[in-house]
Amino acid sequence: MKKYLLGAFILWSSFSLAQAQQVVELNLNEALEYALENNAATKNARLELLISKATIKETTAQGLPQLTGSYNFDYNPKIPVVFLPNQPPFGDPTNPSDVLPARFGVSYSSGLGVNLNQMIFDGSFFVGLRAARTLEELTNKDLQKAENDVVENVKKAYFGVLVNQERIRLAVANLGRIDTLLKETKALYEAGFAEKIDVSRIQVQRNNIYTQVQRSQTALEISKQILKVQMGMPIEYDILIQESLKEINAQEDVLQLMSDQGRDRIELEQIATQIELTGLDLKNNHAQYMPKINLVGNMRRNGAGNELQTVFNSNNWFGSSLIGVSMSVPIFDGLAKSARIQKNRIQISQLENQRMYLKENFKNELYTAKSNLRNDLYILEVQKENLELAKEVFEIARIKYQEGVGSNLEVVEADAALIEAEINYLGSLYDSLISKVNLEKALGLLKADLTN
Repeated sequence: MKKYLLGAFILWSSFSLAQAQQVVELNLNEALEYALENNAATKNARLELLISKATIKETTAQGLPQLTGSYNFDYNPKIPVVFLPNQPPFGDPTNPSDVLPARFGVSYSSGLGVNLNQMIFDGSFFVGLRAARTLEELTNKDLQKAENDVVENVKKAYFGVLVNQERIRLAVANLGRIDTLLKETKALYEAGFAEKIDVSRIQVQRNNIYTQVQRSQTALEISKQILKVQMGMPIEYDILIQESLKEINAQEDVLQLMSDQGRDRIELEQIATQIELTGLDLKNNHAQYMPKINLVGNMRRNGAGNELQTVFNSNNWFGSSLIGVSMSVPIFDGLAKSARIQKNRIQISQLENQRMYLKENFKNELYTAKSNLRNDLYILEVQKENLELAKEVFEIARIKYQEGVGSNLEVVEADAALIEAEINYLGSLYDSLISKVNLEKALGLLKADLTN
């Protein structure tokens, strides 16, 4: 009876939760696809890729004609005074001073102009344009790395939900089994064929299993929350997973994974692109020694008048224009460029060392991942065998007790051993799944596994 009450309680709780939350049913691939679209890390990486595309346009614009317009309107309350020498033939003999004051200018002036600046040669421009395109490649690889990290985290969280669901299923089955045993033992006690301690001993075991069901339910809810965070799903949603552990842990897939040679890790591609970027920065600093040549030109019309109404009289406006070439040649900058070039060379050496370290580290990671998965699969097989043996021992102990040739203590101990075997089996199953994800990461197959 208690078994059915517990089942009804869980069903009612699930129904009430479904009313309060929108239920999303998904499998592993759907969870991964959702995460790649909605996880904050991948969203920011895609935005960073858009920024790099805009950077290319910005750099390209530097080589295009630069046109600027200008307009001014000036009023001189006091026209500036210019002093001229009071000497013949333009001197004033009646003025005792040796200088003559003269006002040059008008009260109002205005001007309208257009300026052109076109780069003819700048070595750093072409290097910068190539660097901008290389930066786009790097941000694209950063996006791939972010997607790999999301796939890894979502898979591990997803497997945690599956294991907790399986743990609940086994715990409910254990509770039903012990409830049946408790009912039979009570009947034997009432008939005088069992002692009170036999009933109490099974009741204690039953209470322990009930507590385990509650803990498993809490663990399941927590693991679902973790999965939603990794997916970027709103916390208000509820997740319903129909897949089983057996469906996503096929033996042939694991064997194929163990024999796979993998592909180049995205981290090595990132380092290679960073080396290329630093090399372009080095070229840019070398290009700073070359001259820069620009075409310049402008057209202006200026007007003036002593009265405001005469400023815009067409008779008072005159045009002017200029076309020329300017060149700047670096001579000495205090050895700043030389220091930047030296710094670039050191940075390239650092990146080369980091690439070498990553290569060796990835080899060790691959070896460790295969060893761990192989060991976890062996332990899983042993725990699976132990689970079958524990079930067999419990059935034998229960039958012996029912036939009166075994003790109640043997049944309780066999049941406890069965529960422990189930816990060990689920723990080994989860470890093997995590090791499988780690091996996929070491082989560089996390994202490839999704796309295929």
